This record gives sequence, C-alpha cells and structure tokens, in this order.
Amino acid sequence: MKIIATTLGETLGDFIAQTLGLGYTVGILITLAFFLLVLGIQLYSKKYVPLYFWLVIIATTTLGTEISDFMDRSLGLGYTFGSLILAIGLIATLTIWFAKYKNLNVYPIIKKNKELLFWTAVLFSNSLGTAFGDYLGDAVGLSYLQGAMVTAGIILVVILLHYFTKLNQIVLFWIAFVFTRPFGATFGDFLTKPLAKGGLDLGTLPASIVSVVLISVLIYIAHRRHRNIQPAL
Repeated sequence: MKIIATTLGETLGDFIAQTLGLGYTVGILITLAFFLLVLGIQLYSKKYVPLYFWLVIIATTTLGTEISDFMDRSLGLGYTFGSLILAIGLIATLTIWFAKYKNLNVYPIIKKNKELLFWTAVLFSNSLGTAFGDYLGDAVGLSYLQGAMVTAGIILVVILLHYFTKLNQIVLFWIAFVFTRPFGATFGDFLTKPLAKGGLDLGTLPASIVSVVLISVLIYIAHRRHRNIQPAL
C-alpha cells in the first residue's frame, strides 16, 4: 500500500505541476491544503480509521513531490543538496522524537504530540524519497527502471533482515519506510516519462488513475480486515 501510495504521489504531483502547467509553487499550495485537511481529520479521529491514515500518507507523498521538485528545480538547489537538506530534516525529527519519548516506536501512537512528530517524519521521508529518486537518475545516471530496481533491492534486503536476523525492528521499519518512497518515485517516473528518457510514456493522469483504483481497493480490504479484528481487541 505504501509503494502504491508513493507512486501515486509522484504521478499526481507531476500531473498538478507539469501536466496542468500550474508550476511547483501552486502545486505546493494545493497539496499543502489537502495535506492539512486530511491531517486535521486524522488527528481529530479518536480511533484508527484506515481511510484517514492512508489519505494522509498519499497527501504527504504528493506534497513531498512538490517540495522536492520546488527545492531542486525552482530554487536551483540540485538533487544532491536537496536530498541532504531533507535527510537532515528527517534525522532531526527522529532525534527529537527519540529524545522526548526514548524510542521510535510507531505503534501505538496515542499522544497527539507524538503523532505530529510521526507525520513530520513521514513528510520529510517522502520529500527525501523524491529527491533521492531524482538523484539516482540525474546525478548517478541510472535509468528510471534501474533506479527503481536499486531501491527495490534495498527494500528486499530489509525484508530478509526482518525475517532472518535479530536486528532492531524499529530501525528496519524506518529504513523500509524511507526507501519505499524513492522506489515509488522512480517507478512513477518510469511509467510516465517519455520513451526517449527511458520511460513508458503512459502519462501522469492515466498512471494516477490506475494507482487511485489500486489503493482504493487495498484501503477497502484494510477496512474489512480492521473491522473483523475489532472484537478481538
């Protein structure tokens, strides 16, 4: 679900800023408004609702796309420096979190202050993922498909470490959480960019629609599973 959400964030962010020609500044304003709206709903809810949670995830991936592209292209910071700034922001957020709560556990999160730190970390990680995905293509010189395969390989290694080692599970979670974003970003670019640039040229709107359908089905399944386990709680 996270990978599909991040792919949607990349294609939808590019659709707003590039396909519609609104630019990154307007794109940030639009996606920021959506992020604040769904975040408010999530924070106001007194229980876990899969739809609210995943809408905020999608909002952070879309806003993260606009933030990263604005930093890299509009401000001219470049992918390397932009990735570094966002990485520092993520590390700082997690450091504050650990200093305050003595752990980085994401479950359970009940206190609103801790939840705000969680969503701040998510936003930084999703913005970083976009910048890092572009870094692999522009600075390292990988194709979109190669970039997706590299990040997918990292996620696979984390999965193997999770099941076959006793490494700290919280650390592995955050590594996987961060790297699902550049995978989604590079895979989204692979789907939408022109053939001449190594993409499939499917277009940002069709790719976004497919991702919306897939994530909608998965959110529905998540709601049914969550409802079925409620009596056991």
